[in-house]
Amino acid sequence: MKRVADLAALLQALRAEGCQVPEKTDDSEYGKFGWVLDPEGNKIELWEPPPGP
Repeated sequence: MKRVADLAALLQALRAEGCQVPEKTDDSEYGKFGWVLDPEGNKIELWEPPPGP
């Protein structure tokens, strides 16, 4: 899992670069989650933590 600051912007940039990015994302009380596939097809999880207090 890789922690990111702005999941939506990162996923958009990865798509623009031609990376395989599944459309599905998950938004929960633990933050936002998205995924990208590396060249070998391994899924890498990206996590944007929820806003702090």
